[in-house]
Amino acid sequence: MEHTILLLEDDADLIDGLTYSLGREGYIVDVAQTVREAYACLKTGAYSLLLLDVTLPDGNGVDVCRFVRERGNQVPIIFLTAMDEEVHVIRGLDSGADDYITKPFKLGELCSRIRALLRRSGISESGGTKPLTSGPLSIDLYGGGAFLNDEPLNLTGAEYRLLCLLVRNEGQTVLRNTILDALWDGNGNFVDDNTLSVYIRRLREKIEEDPSNPKHLLTVRGFGYRWRREDGAI
Repeated sequence: MEHTILLLEDDADLIDGLTYSLGREGYIVDVAQTVREAYACLKTGAYSLLLLDVTLPDGNGVDVCRFVRERGNQVPIIFLTAMDEEVHVIRGLDSGADDYITKPFKLGELCSRIRALLRRSGISESGGTKPLTSGPLSIDLYGGGAFLNDEPLNLTGAEYRLLCLLVRNEGQTVLRNTILDALWDGNGNFVDDNTLSVYIRRLREKIEEDPSNPKHLLTVRGFGYRWRREDGAI
């Protein structure tokens, strides 16, 4: 399966280096040098992952990230940041980005993070693009969106990955430690049990008719969580 990456970057040398290097890794790279060009690419193309520089001539990558997430697209997003852009990094993660890497960086590290995000988002090197479905719930693994009754769900990156994991294991209890290992990979993205509980609660609010009495995203006390499909519904 070929993966297409959108690279939003205005440094010509970095563009040349990344385009060549990522191409050798088997990725197709579309390049946008301005925010305006990025919007045009996103409206016409489907991407497996976005690499977004923070500071651009006509805006910043945070705006692009927010644009993508507001449309229900959970495509993996990595920010390319300079050492002194910590405030932008925080804004980027708050707007729905999955990871960031600080310039200058090693290509091997970037490729490792790309592979990890594709894997965690359900887009493996050998996997197909058939949507995950459970009743009226549909998860577009390639486009990175989730839909309930054909309406897009406004999910954060973590909520989207959590939903994918549970629906894939429909009817089985997924242990809390398994969930934590699958969603946060040791690159500084750590959470505890309380944080996971918050994600579960927020996800229920978006998919359950009565979040306080869930029928589908169930807690298995002392173990973890289970996705139940009931009477043809999610």
